[in-house]
Amino acid sequence: MGVVLLSTAFFWFFGISHWKILALMWAVIPIFNTFLFRSAPIYSLHEEGEQGLSLRELCTSKIFWMLMLMMTCAGASEQAVSQWASTFAETSLHISKTLGDLAGPLTFAACMGASRLLYGKYGDRIRLDLFMRGSCILCILSYLCISILPFPALNLFGCALCGFSVGIMWPGLFSTASVSIPRGGTTMFALLALAGDLGCSGGPTLAGLVSSYAGGSLKTGIFAAIIFPAVLLLGLIKSKKSE
Repeated sequence: MGVVLLSTAFFWFFGISHWKILALMWAVIPIFNTFLFRSAPIYSLHEEGEQGLSLRELCTSKIFWMLMLMMTCAGASEQAVSQWASTFAETSLHISKTLGDLAGPLTFAACMGASRLLYGKYGDRIRLDLFMRGSCILCILSYLCISILPFPALNLFGCALCGFSVGIMWPGLFSTASVSIPRGGTTMFALLALAGDLGCSGGPTLAGLVSSYAGGSLKTGIFAAIIFPAVLLLGLIKSKKSE
């Protein structure tokens, strides 16, 4: 939310034409983190004397590849809407970019944070697998709300609903992986993060390409991206049955 607010304020005062300056300003953070990580302690995820799975062993595990697919879908489900939320708000509500950023990405981020806060506080009373499956169903409904309903206000509500629904997907799958493959270690989590990042890139790309072929219709592009939460839901159901 802070990034959205600060970026929106920058564009308000200095104009969108200076976006390269903003990008350089945000680049300071990862550069600063480079020096912080040099002194950050990294602890082993295994008990003393226990050896984690090798990359070869991970790659021969069917559940690992299932988790990789689900992580890809989780990242895609999140970013297919998040990356296009501002443009969608501008075009559907016919508002300025400043208001579009506040109505789209900011609302999305706020609802996503609320979802994680909710599970963080009451997670001991909620089964993770049920919460994740419910979130996938809610995500599918939000995609339908965005792409099918003819009312711009409800389309925007769908964007917010999508933010709430995807909040648990990424951290929830990390928790699921740690239980399903307890000896996966840092190698497994690094590869899962890579899969999630691929999804974060692939989801908006698919939505954008389909929108382009559909004459610039973002609704059509987002409807096409509904495949990601659907596949994630099927993966969660299948993994539960295989336990």
